[in-house]
Amino acid sequence: MIKRYSGPKSTPLTEEEIKGKYKEIQEELQIVLEWKKEEEEKIKDPKASPQKKSATKRALKKVARRIDTVKGQIIYWKLRVQGQSHFRAGIEMNEYWESCNNKKNSEHKDI
Repeated sequence: MIKRYSGPKSTPLTEEEIKGKYKEIQEELQIVLEWKKEEEEKIKDPKASPQKKSATKRALKKVARRIDTVKGQIIYWKLRVQGQSHFRAGIEMNEYWESCNNKKNSEHKDI
C-alpha cells in the first residue's frame, strides 16, 4: 500500500497565537535580563567566596547564551507577526544565531 501526503499534521497558527507567542518571548527576555542582573550583583559582592564567584562567572556564560537564544526567537516571532513564513523567519533566526556563534568563536580564538 502506498502512503500519500495527507496534508499538514497540525493546523497553522492564527494571527492571535503568533502575537501571543511574540509577547511571551518578550517577557522571557525580561526574565533573562533580571537573571543577568542578579548574577552581576553576586560577582560584585565583596563577601562572596572564590568558589561562588567562579560559579557566577560560569552562570554568566549561560546567561549570555540564553540572551542570544531569546533574541533569535524574538527575531523569528517579529517576522511572523509581520506576515513572513515559518521558513523565511527560521532562516533569519538561524543567521542571527550563526553570527552570534561566529562572534563567540572569533573572541575565543583571540584569547
